[in-house]
Amino acid sequence: MPIFEAPDGTRLACRLRGAGEPLVVLPGGPMRASSYLGDLGGLDAHRQLVLLDLRGTGRSEAPADPATYRCDRLVDDVEALRCHLGLERMDVLAHSAGGSLAMLYAARYPDRLGRLALVTATPWALGWPATAEDRLAAARLRAPEPWFAEAFPAFEAWLAGTGDFDPVFLPFFYGRWDEAARAHAEREEDETNDEAGDLYGADGAYDPAATRSALARVTAPVLVLAGEADGGPRPGLARRVAEVFPAGEFAVQPGAGHYPWLDDPEWFVRRVAAFFSGCTGRE
Repeated sequence: MPIFEAPDGTRLACRLRGAGEPLVVLPGGPMRASSYLGDLGGLDAHRQLVLLDLRGTGRSEAPADPATYRCDRLVDDVEALRCHLGLERMDVLAHSAGGSLAMLYAARYPDRLGRLALVTATPWALGWPATAEDRLAAARLRAPEPWFAEAFPAFEAWLAGTGDFDPVFLPFFYGRWDEAARAHAEREEDETNDEAGDLYGADGAYDPAATRSALARVTAPVLVLAGEADGGPRPGLARRVAEVFPAGEFAVQPGAGHYPWLDDPEWFVRRVAAFFSGCTGRE
């Protein structure tokens, strides 16, 4: 497991999966250890995955200053990884909350970006959070599922602020609620740094207008991939994100939730690998 130093001296770790040209992977959570990404459904057969453990997660050190957990402060860690890898430009895949980090990186270092894939990416950096209405609309798509009747009222109450987080509604985050999804969900608590996650989007982390303006000048190809059944973001919001980038393209994975490589690994790998190889197509 490669170890490198951030500019403030914090020792950071990344996991390597596969062989070939490096693909830097930024995890979500926010602040969940990169182990939850696995091999991204077999994407490591096409590229060497460089899965970064953000500071304070996985095998990376916790920083002396907790304020450095803020998303905009983490951009320096991503740039330090590029320098450590010796890459003039790097391809990046970012999942969920990691999408906002990738957008801030692209805005600050556009010339260091090769290609960027934003997978079910949360566009907080653009000032476009997924709303409760978005999440409920996506949840209603799952009405035929046997667990829906119990899960939906709890999910609705949590989104309204009148109920606590309840594992009963975890199926809404997955396109298929099978044994693989259950095992994946059960690991989340142990893999996530909740303190760091609370600080990820702290005041000052985002300047949406400035970020949108900067990204409008990014010439790198960008794929924004949404899950058809995902509520955060829904496909319509993901399409808006793609439109921010001059070379943005948009794709929807049928039936997928927030972790699309688990729902249909073959579809996910085929689409993402094609994008990184330069075979693109707008949808």
